[in-house]
Amino acid sequence: MHISAKADYATRALLELAREPARPLTCEAIASSQQIPFRFLKSVVGELRRAGLVRSQRGCEGGYWLGRPAEEISLLDVLRAMDGELITLRSEPLAGLDYPGPASGLPGLWRRIEAEAAAVLGGTTLSTLLPAEADGPRARKGAA
Repeated sequence: MHISAKADYATRALLELAREPARPLTCEAIASSQQIPFRFLKSVVGELRRAGLVRSQRGCEGGYWLGRPAEEISLLDVLRAMDGELITLRSEPLAGLDYPGPASGLPGLWRRIEAEAAAVLGGTTLSTLLPAEADGPRARKGAA
């Protein structure tokens, strides 16, 4: 499994937006805060918008917001929006992979690894990644 810079930057940008969902953020602010190259981030945010993970508004009061609540956006959503297939072999999806003879069990292992990674990523939302704030309204239950 390879996590691309694009998927990493997308996740970091979404976490910035999730931190303060009531106000829009500009790409400049996100790029500065996360130390992401601005031009690359503009491209990534465009893909996030097309995937419905962010929404935008132009103008002096504009910027970007999450496209849906942070607890409804999983890392699996982000990785698939940015990179398509979760795991590929020689740039091909694992679905039709078949080997003869002694290697016949290997495609099943690759698919099991993909399914387990998808389960972990699908069960991890932006809200679960946000640091708990001790006294703030976003403090999570059970946070110490």
